[in-house]
Amino acid sequence: MAGERPAADPRKVERRYTEGDLVRVAGGRNQAEADLIAGLLLEEGIPSLVRRSPAADVPEMLAAGSRDVLVPRSALEDARQVLLESGMALPAAPFRPSPLRLGVALAGALAVLALVAWLVAGG
Repeated sequence: MAGERPAADPRKVERRYTEGDLVRVAGGRNQAEADLIAGLLLEEGIPSLVRRSPAADVPEMLAAGSRDVLVPRSALEDARQVLLESGMALPAAPFRPSPLRLGVALAGALAVLALVAWLVAGG
């Protein structure tokens, strides 16, 4: 997949952390931040993969845009612990508005726009 790259030096990886599907453990606001997180994990022997977050999968953005840091499932708890001990807060999941809230906001915006148009027309 485009935008994915392993962030692990095979000489540093502990074998016990290589089992299972990849799961998201953290995220960075850009490539540099995600690489910092991946490097921190690697120092503890935890392999990771940095990839563009689904909403930021635009190759023209280069290093900008959010990134996900993925680890094998067998390393998930230890990776979370490493990030907590390092003082790095685990980012929340990306913001996804609920469809109802989005619909209400759009309806409100349309109502305001209609009111402004009515007032401009001499209402």
